[in-house]
Amino acid sequence: MANLFDAANAPEGEPTTVTVGDFIQWKRSDLVQDYPVATHSAEYVARITGGGASEIKLAATESDPAYYLFTADSATSADFEPGYYHWQLEITETASGNRIVVDTGTFTALADLDVNNTDPRTHAEIMVDKIEALLQGRADKDVGSYSIAGRSITKMSVQELLDWRDYYRREAKKEKKDSDIRNGRPTNTTVKVRFL
Repeated sequence: MANLFDAANAPEGEPTTVTVGDFIQWKRSDLVQDYPVATHSAEYVARITGGGASEIKLAATESDPAYYLFTADSATSADFEPGYYHWQLEITETASGNRIVVDTGTFTALADLDVNNTDPRTHAEIMVDKIEALLQGRADKDVGSYSIAGRSITKMSVQELLDWRDYYRREAKKEKKDSDIRNGRPTNTTVKVRFL
């Protein structure tokens, strides 16, 4: 594996998963032909799903004319709230100050297990557990702070809770499958072939 602290080894394209507190970097070389680094700047803006005041901004460094390099040091990413984010990539023309959004996407920020009291479950896993606890009449004291589409889960009908539980179960299953694929582990859709 290459040294990922070295800018020369920065992967091309945005990460789909980051760990809070990690040093993160990537590059975009596909932009420089249309938006040269000498006359333009690039910045990612991201917000966690569900909104909120917290905004992540990462501006590119312009040290190499062949690509835009984006980095978040450990101190910066330590401030990321674990969860699912939507991002947009903005290019600004230096001379005019005009901006355009050239790309959008998503990423997941995973909890840093080095932090005390960190819950390593994904949002989907937490929601499955909270809804099941509510359905079984053993909800914990913070269940009232959880909501879906602006409605408290404590105010939902049993059928709504069952529907949302099934939705989050599918999401949690997909997240596990994606993680298995990323890490080279077999999934339930892996086809094993044996030649005789």
